[in-house]
Amino acid sequence: MIARIWRGSTSAEDAESYLEYLRQTGIKEYKATDGNRGVYVLQKIEKDEAEFILLSLWDSYDAIKEFAGEDFGKAVFYPEDERYLVTKELTVVHYSVIE
Repeated sequence: MIARIWRGSTSAEDAESYLEYLRQTGIKEYKATDGNRGVYVLQKIEKDEAEFILLSLWDSYDAIKEFAGEDFGKAVFYPEDERYLVTKELTVVHYSVIE
């Protein structure tokens, strides 16, 4: 199994609306892709910023490519991301899940 991790942040004020936006876009698409084993959204609010980490689990790199395309090391973005995100990683990190 492969873990795919992405980070980004919004203003603390936008945290709830961004989470709902994630549910309607990326999370929905993760779950609809064959080979996806689930997605976890981690959130930390400090002062005026909300950091999000999306950790998704996949059967294989081929399954990830079904979601992200051939250049699966790049992050996938949606039209309203620019509205919400104050920082964003343009790439993702993949790990083999050992246990």
